[in-house]
Amino acid sequence: MNPLAKKGAEPSALPILKTQLKEKNLGRLYFFYGEETFLLHHYLEQIKKQRIDALTESFNYHKFNSENFDIRTFADAVENLPMMAEFTMVCVDNVDIFKMNEADREAMTDILSDIPEYCTVVFVHDTGAWSPDKRLKKLWTAVDHNGLLVEFAKQDQRDLVSWITRHFAANQKRIAPELCVYLIELTGGTMTALAGEIAKISAYSAADTIVRSDIDAVTEPVLDAVAFRMTDYLTQGQYGPALLELRRLMKMQEEPIRVLGAIGKQFRSLGVAKTLEDHGRPASELSQLQGISEYAAKKAMQTARKLSATFCGRILELIMDTDRAMKTSLDDNERLLEVLIFRISQEARYG
Repeated sequence: MNPLAKKGAEPSALPILKTQLKEKNLGRLYFFYGEETFLLHHYLEQIKKQRIDALTESFNYHKFNSENFDIRTFADAVENLPMMAEFTMVCVDNVDIFKMNEADREAMTDILSDIPEYCTVVFVHDTGAWSPDKRLKKLWTAVDHNGLLVEFAKQDQRDLVSWITRHFAANQKRIAPELCVYLIELTGGTMTALAGEIAKISAYSAADTIVRSDIDAVTEPVLDAVAFRMTDYLTQGQYGPALLELRRLMKMQEEPIRVLGAIGKQFRSLGVAKTLEDHGRPASELSQLQGISEYAAKKAMQTARKLSATFCGRILELIMDTDRAMKTSLDDNERLLEVLIFRISQEARYG
């Protein structure tokens, strides 16, 4: 067992993996999971490059998924000796070993406890949330003692700004830090989404320096980004621009109930921001409590200063009334949303 792979579920797991790759001292067992799939697949590919030669890949690289996984075939793949190479690699996509039946869990425990030195096994969870069930003590012990659990979480804003700047530079483009933050908010801040948008924006812009109009021309914002912008308009009593944002979402074929949820999320953040602001608390606390970006937290705190607690409470009541109407009345849900944003804008102007 590689001593660096001893304790899996630690914050230091990614730096450990980086060190192993740099020193070419990989372990035998990994579990990759998390929201930032761009990084996940980047490091998976780095492991493969170190372990598998392209000429012998068909012999030494074994891939399983939820459709073709079988415990006996998996065991054979782990035990198979390398052919014309030094190492083998087994990759298992989205198979949760903690949800297997008891017999397969016992077999898996034995396999993971005795992976040959020449084999590297990577379990990948990139389609949803995953966490090991530590109540299954035998299996968890085998995982914990032999494997490295690497979570690929969303990167923080500072790291993303640097990453975006470098990727635009690779396309011979310059971009200001504030536009990097704007792009992060529009896309939801995952590297996978950002990489695609950076390529589109770079291809669209004829200039050396990216401007906001370049981003707006080709980037389709995520729901939360539009709801964020809509909320900003509504707190200023600007019904017209907010309505245009709503219609933009409808053209994107977003479900009205999801749009309502996104609006509710934004106003709940404003309510929490108002409470924190009244007590002199920093924006970083709002970011942690609500799970939102630093930029969104700072913006919410700035907006909250202009609002009253009564206003925030009243808006949440209107949102809950709309939610009930969507679920119980025969009224058109899009019309209910339009009525809601009109009433919110009126509250902001005259309430």
